[in-house]
Order: sequence, then structure tokens, then C-alpha cells
Amino acid sequence: MKKLTAIKDLKDKSKEIRISIIKMLNSAGSGHPGGSLGLADIFTSLYFNILNHNPKKPDWEKRDRLILSNGHVCPVRYAAMAHSGYFPINELMTLRKLNSRLQGHPSRIDLPGLELSTASLGQGLGAAVGMALAAKLDKKKHTVYCITSDGEHDEGSTWEAVNAAAKYKLGNIINIIDRNHVQISGFTQDVWPLGSLKEGYEGMGWKVFEINGHDFKQIISTIKKAKKVNGPVCIVAYTILGKGVSFMEYQPKWHGVAPDDEHMERALLEIKK
Repeated sequence: MKKLTAIKDLKDKSKEIRISIIKMLNSAGSGHPGGSLGLADIFTSLYFNILNHNPKKPDWEKRDRLILSNGHVCPVRYAAMAHSGYFPINELMTLRKLNSRLQGHPSRIDLPGLELSTASLGQGLGAAVGMALAAKLDKKKHTVYCITSDGEHDEGSTWEAVNAAAKYKLGNIINIIDRNHVQISGFTQDVWPLGSLKEGYEGMGWKVFEINGHDFKQIISTIKKAKKVNGPVCIVAYTILGKGVSFMEYQPKWHGVAPDDEHMERALLEIKK
């Protein structure tokens, strides 16, 4: 697949992905718009510039692995996959429908191109660490990327995985944290204060970068730096919940409420501008 290198092209593609997210969630009548919109720029960067992958051969042995630990934001991944050629774009409208391959959380059995079925928060990073360790033992060269939410850092299992990656000196894993400060119950500082994620990861031996999760230059250049680090890397990506739709931005209520027809039209108008 041809990579997009121009920032304008990446911005245009992320706009297409945001439009698809709004339409598919409206059609489904349920789902999670806030985090999906917030991660659109990161997923655009991954699928159209960073990942070593082949949409026509989703099980290609040399592909990079991508784990979406916070599986409820799968609309952004489905949209990125469809727009990059894994399946027809019109299939996005089957999200959460009976017999659809596009389940409300990623199902590896149903959809080629997924590495792991995810739903229970706090488990994705552990699986990613296991994949990275296996690749290291087998002397394989691919990179394992994991997307995690800030809210799932409430889970002890996440921190056990952080510790394990440092112990085994895994230089082939990059964890990107969606740091939007919101989880289903409200703002993270009110639900379960996390302190400095940067300091937490550094204290366990990870190299940490902090970026604006909507700046394509930062996203791409930082991941290039990360791939040169001899050890596990965490990228704390500061994002805006509901990015691109003003009435959704920063609003916890849009964590898991699909837009009705009126909200969809308002959202599409804003995104298209």
C-alpha cells in the first residue's frame, strides 16, 4: 500500500475516517464516538504511514502487530482498515448489526487483520508484551504496537505488563496511551487519579515520549525515534475526546452515546468544514 507522506493528505484521510465514524455509529444506534474521534489522527498515521502491513494479505508473516486494548473505540480502527483496503467501505454501516464482522468490540475470529479480540480493559498490553517477547525469542523483526486508554491504567494488570516488558528488555514494543483524561465514569482525576504516566513508566524502565496526539508531524517523527530505542517505549499522546466535533469535545457523556440523526448532521457539517 502506498504511504501518505504529505500532511495535507493525512489530514484529508483523517477527515474521511471521522466522517465514517459518525455515520457508522449513527447507523448502529450505539457505540463509542468520543474516543474513536480522538484517536482518528493516530490511526490515520498508523495505517497510512507507519505500519508495515498489507491489506490484501492481512496474515502476512512480516507485518507489524497492532493491538487495540481499549476495544470499545473499534469504530476508528474499522474505519482506518476499510479506508486502507482491508474490506469495502460500505461494510462499515454494518457495525454492531446481526451477523456483521464488525462487532461492538474487535473479534479476531470474525475479521481478518485483527491480532486480538479485546473488550475487558487492562488486558491488551499484557498480550502485546507476550507477542513482543515471542518475536524477540524467534528473532523476528516486526514491531508490536499497542493502543491503551488512560482509564485502563487503573488496572493492576496493566502495570504488571509494564514491569514485564522492562524485565525482558523488549525493544520491539511501543505502547501509545490515549491520554484524553476521560473514562466512562467521568474525568480520570475524579475516578482514579493516575498522577504522571510519564514518571510511572520511566520508573519501571521504559523510554517515554509525550506528544500532541493530533499533530501528524509529532506522531510520525516520535514513532520513528521510538523504533530506534533499545528497550520498551511508551508514547503518551494527549488527545481530545470527540476531536473535530465541538459539542462532543471534552464531554464525558459522549464516551459511549451514539449520535442521533440531528447530532449526526451537526457533526458532519463541522467535520467537513
